[in-house]
Amino acid sequence: MKRTTAALLPLLWLALSAHAEVQEQLQKQYYDLQVASGESLSRAINQASPIRQNGQIYHAYTRWQVQWNFWWREQRDGRCQIDLTRTRLNATITLPRLGGGDAQQRQRFEQYLGALREHELGHYRIGQAAAAEIDAALLATPEYPSCTELQQQANRRANAALQRHVEHERRYDRDTGHGRSQGAWLTE
Repeated sequence: MKRTTAALLPLLWLALSAHAEVQEQLQKQYYDLQVASGESLSRAINQASPIRQNGQIYHAYTRWQVQWNFWWREQRDGRCQIDLTRTRLNATITLPRLGGGDAQQRQRFEQYLGALREHELGHYRIGQAAAAEIDAALLATPEYPSCTELQQQANRRANAALQRHVEHERRYDRDTGHGRSQGAWLTE
């Protein structure tokens, strides 16, 4: 038994050292809204929401940002190769928080909030995929004849991956109607 464990340790160490880990931080913030019994929930959220873009009012928003760093090793002949990466995903989801209202309004709000939260988590998952792809692209960057060229190419790869996920996020909103097809829609 001891021999098996000892034999697995070097393999485990190799697997761990070859695996890069993306650091993630997700914060949630809330804005408050008050609704009187019988008042339109949709109108109350529209009035309370601080989220406004291009003349539109949104009830929730996810903002994510990927930051990356990499370190390289320069050979005697000037060739350069990435040795280490650090990729971070920072995200904030902003959601409404209900105060007041009757039992029916609170129940409808909770259903709506569940669908809204799930839609926003979809945005966060796109950010997670972006960070993972960026980190993998950096680690897979081949050796270059100079460190300057390596830096340029690694950043191009990372920025291209980032742009693909920004476009994915736009499609996600378009395809779901900003969460409407996922149940994040109030009719009243």
